[in-house]
Amino acid sequence: MLISQVKDASGKLVVAVREDAGEARAVNNADSVYALAIEAANSGKSLADVVKAHGLGDVVDLEKAYAEGRFLPPITHPDPAHLHLTGTGLTHLGSAATRDSMHKKANDTAEETLTDSMKMFKMGLENGKPKAGEKGVQPEWFYKGNGYVATAPGAALLSPSFALDGGEEPEMAGIYVISDKGEPFRIGFAVSNEFSDHVTERVNYLYLAHSKLRPASFGPEIRVGAPPADIRGTSRILRNGKAIFEKPFLSGEDNMSHTFENLEYHHFKYGLFRAPGDVHVHMFGTATLSFADGVKPEAGDVFEIEAAGFGLPLKNPLKVEAEETIAVKQL
Repeated sequence: MLISQVKDASGKLVVAVREDAGEARAVNNADSVYALAIEAANSGKSLADVVKAHGLGDVVDLEKAYAEGRFLPPITHPDPAHLHLTGTGLTHLGSAATRDSMHKKANDTAEETLTDSMKMFKMGLENGKPKAGEKGVQPEWFYKGNGYVATAPGAALLSPSFALDGGEEPEMAGIYVISDKGEPFRIGFAVSNEFSDHVTERVNYLYLAHSKLRPASFGPEIRVGAPPADIRGTSRILRNGKAIFEKPFLSGEDNMSHTFENLEYHHFKYGLFRAPGDVHVHMFGTATLSFADGVKPEAGDVFEIEAAGFGLPLKNPLKVEAEETIAVKQL
């Protein structure tokens, strides 16, 4: 089941569901995807059963809603400060062509000469997929922001005036809600653009935190349930309607050095991230970047990311914000 949120012609939020590439219909008496997910989490029912109990109404034309700019992020929180955008990196093996060389470098190079990134990658290779009942190694982790920077599909990703780069990262994102008892529940997975400043990150790896404090977009639809082990998608950048970059990307556990379960554990092991009622959008990393191919996105370029089985493609133009004057005032 694919689930999404759009505005109708009057501006009212509509929750839409469909099966694969089928026709979308509105969920009756649904205030939001968040409300449905919290209802499911607190009742012990599946989200599919909650949707079935509400029933389906009118047909929703998702393509038209997209063209008219009426898509919302596929989950929102009534208080945006309680939606957390986070992520983890160094989790993917890369394409089939580079996998063997990455393994060889990690295993054959003296430990003292490895970069910190390669050490982290090697740790994931060795213990990112623990046996049942065991705890695996914790990954790299970063914070991106909250619901105020969650960008709707079709809306512009805003690069700050001080940024050195504004580049895409095509990833899968896990979507979660926390029940009233403080239990994390996964709704499903969505395509995401974990938008980052790769030039700033390259200056010094200690600038990683700065480079990640950027907006992100995900959706337009959430695939409810467990993800496929092998996820294949395409990432492209359009300039004046023509592709200046297009490349496949791989995700899913067959193409990762960690299991989703291990990455979820190391996120939700912190009590801070199990506050009742909160929403988490956690991005799981990628091995495909236009930056690695020397591409520099420009204002007006459109990022387009899609993956088979995850619904409509995620599209966002790039916009650079005007410079601000920032001054702290004394009370």
